Amino acid sequence: QVQLVESGGGLVQAGASLRPPCAASGSTSRIDVMGWFRQAPGRQREWVASISVRGVTNYVGSVKGRFIISRDNAKNTVYLQMNTLKPEDTAVYFCKADWGRFTSWGQGTQVTVSL
Repeated sequence: QVQLVESGGGLVQAGASLRPPCAASGSTSRIDVMGWFRQAPGRQREWVASISVRGVTNYVGSVKGRFIISRDNAKNTVYLQMNTLKPEDTAVYFCKADWGRFTSWGQGTQVTVSL
Protein backbone atom coordinates (compact mmCIF):
# COMPACT_ATOMS: atom_id res chain seq x y z
CA GLN A 1 0.00 0.00 0.00
CA VAL A 2 1.00 3.60 -0.61
CA GLN A 3 -0.43 6.44 1.45
CA LEU A 4 -0.26 10.10 0.38
CA VAL A 5 -0.66 13.22 2.50
CA GLU A 6 -0.81 16.70 0.99
CA SER A 7 -0.32 19.93 2.90
CA GLY A 8 0.67 23.53 2.26
CA GLY A 9 -2.48 24.88 0.68
CA GLY A 10 -3.99 28.17 1.74
CA LEU A 11 -5.58 31.48 0.85
CA VAL A 12 -3.36 33.81 -1.17
CA GLN A 13 -3.73 36.85 -3.38
CA ALA A 14 -3.35 36.73 -7.12
CA GLY A 15 0.29 36.77 -8.15
CA ALA A 16 1.48 34.96 -5.04
CA SER A 17 3.22 31.58 -4.82
CA LEU A 18 2.63 28.34 -2.94
CA ARG A 19 4.63 25.12 -2.78
CA PRO A 20 2.50 22.32 -1.35
CA PRO A 21 4.26 19.04 -0.63
CA CYS A 22 2.84 15.54 -0.95
CA ALA A 23 4.48 12.99 1.32
CA ALA A 24 4.28 9.30 0.46
CA SER A 25 4.58 6.42 2.90
CA GLY A 26 4.25 2.65 2.76
CA SER A 27 5.51 0.77 -0.29
CA THR A 28 7.23 3.85 -1.72
CA SER A 29 9.86 1.86 -3.63
CA ARG A 30 7.10 0.69 -5.94
CA ILE A 31 6.00 4.21 -6.94
CA ASP A 32 6.55 5.12 -10.58
CA VAL A 33 4.72 8.27 -11.71
CA MET A 34 3.50 10.87 -9.24
CA GLY A 35 1.21 13.69 -10.17
CA TRP A 36 -1.00 16.55 -9.09
CA PHE A 37 -4.64 16.98 -10.02
CA ARG A 38 -7.12 19.66 -9.05
CA GLN A 39 -10.87 20.00 -8.75
CA ALA A 40 -12.69 23.30 -8.69
CA PRO A 41 -16.27 23.59 -7.38
CA GLY A 42 -18.75 22.22 -9.89
CA ARG A 43 -16.03 20.96 -12.20
CA GLN A 44 -14.41 17.62 -12.92
CA ARG A 45 -11.04 16.73 -11.50
CA GLU A 46 -8.31 17.64 -13.96
CA TRP A 47 -4.70 16.61 -14.34
CA VAL A 48 -2.19 19.39 -13.63
CA ALA A 49 1.31 17.92 -13.73
CA SER A 50 3.20 14.65 -13.40
CA ILE A 51 6.74 13.47 -12.85
CA SER A 52 8.27 10.06 -13.44
CA VAL A 53 10.71 8.31 -11.14
CA ARG A 54 13.46 9.48 -13.54
CA GLY A 55 12.29 13.09 -13.33
CA VAL A 56 10.50 13.46 -16.65
CA THR A 57 7.80 16.12 -16.22
CA ASN A 58 4.61 17.03 -18.04
CA TYR A 59 2.15 19.88 -17.50
CA VAL A 60 -1.32 20.90 -18.59
CA GLY A 61 -1.16 23.91 -20.86
CA SER A 62 -2.81 26.33 -18.44
CA VAL A 63 0.02 26.02 -15.90
CA LYS A 64 3.04 25.71 -18.18
CA GLY A 65 5.61 28.35 -17.30
CA ARG A 66 3.99 29.00 -13.90
CA PHE A 67 4.03 25.65 -12.07
CA ILE A 68 6.96 23.35 -11.48
CA ILE A 69 6.62 19.77 -10.24
CA SER A 70 9.62 18.24 -8.49
CA ARG A 71 10.37 15.08 -6.63
CA ASP A 72 12.69 14.18 -3.75
CA ASN A 73 12.95 10.41 -3.90
CA ALA A 74 15.02 10.28 -0.72
CA LYS A 75 12.18 11.98 1.19
CA ASN A 76 9.42 10.25 -0.81
CA THR A 77 7.92 13.68 -1.42
CA VAL A 78 6.68 15.47 -4.50
CA TYR A 79 6.23 19.24 -4.62
CA LEU A 80 4.19 21.56 -6.79
CA GLN A 81 5.76 25.02 -6.99
CA MET A 82 2.91 27.29 -8.03
CA ASN A 83 3.93 30.78 -9.13
CA THR A 84 1.91 33.74 -10.37
CA LEU A 85 -1.27 32.21 -9.04
CA LYS A 86 -4.56 33.27 -10.60
CA PRO A 87 -8.12 33.12 -9.25
CA GLU A 88 -8.86 30.36 -11.79
CA ASP A 89 -6.26 28.20 -10.02
CA THR A 90 -8.60 27.99 -7.03
CA ALA A 91 -9.34 24.31 -6.38
CA VAL A 92 -8.67 21.37 -4.13
CA TYR A 93 -5.31 19.94 -5.18
CA PHE A 94 -4.84 16.19 -4.99
CA CYS A 95 -1.68 14.12 -5.18
CA LYS A 96 -1.68 10.80 -7.04
CA ALA A 97 0.83 7.97 -7.16
CA ASP A 98 0.95 5.10 -9.63
CA TRP A 99 2.59 1.93 -8.35
CA GLY A 100 2.43 -1.21 -10.42
CA ARG A 101 -1.21 -1.85 -11.30
CA PHE A 102 -2.40 0.35 -8.45
CA THR A 103 -3.13 4.00 -7.77
CA SER A 104 -3.26 5.96 -4.55
CA TRP A 105 -4.75 9.40 -3.91
CA GLY A 106 -4.24 11.88 -1.13
CA GLN A 107 -7.06 13.65 0.68
CA GLY A 108 -6.42 16.98 -1.02
CA THR A 109 -5.38 20.46 0.06
CA GLN A 110 -7.41 23.59 -0.63
CA VAL A 111 -5.83 26.42 -2.61
CA THR A 112 -7.82 29.64 -2.85
CA VAL A 113 -6.58 32.60 -4.88
CA SER A 114 -8.28 35.96 -4.38
CA LEU A 115 -8.12 39.06 -6.53
